[in-house]
Amino acid sequence: MKEKPLLTILIVDDEPRNRRLLDAFLSADGYTAIHANNGQEALMLSIDMQPSALLLDLMMPDMDGFQVLQKLKDNPATQAIPVIIVSALDDLAARQRVLASGADDFLGKPVDRWELSLRLHRLLHKGEVNASTGDTHDQ
Repeated sequence: MKEKPLLTILIVDDEPRNRRLLDAFLSADGYTAIHANNGQEALMLSIDMQPSALLLDLMMPDMDGFQVLQKLKDNPATQAIPVIIVSALDDLAARQRVLASGADDFLGKPVDRWELSLRLHRLLHKGEVNASTGDTHDQ
């Protein structure tokens, strides 16, 4: 049986406690996590490491998540990396702004481990065929 390659997820959050929690959730699901504690570091790691996806906080000092997202989407080297916004701003207006800004998904804080797992799996495995049923994940 062919082993799946480890997928790397970049966690971008200025709060160490939030990064550790998300890291624990990701590790339990078999992902490798790398961390950035600010927007500038996130942009640099995104270019250098080409992660499979980003979990991006909105409210950070110096460069907020919207600015990071815009720079990621404007750069050909990073524009295809899927981004899930993770934020305590969990109202309809925030969700609409996030999705209109080019994010692939939104998770409110506190993050539910099951929901994170499901959303990441759907985002990273769209179009894969289920060997037992022949169904694709993006139907």
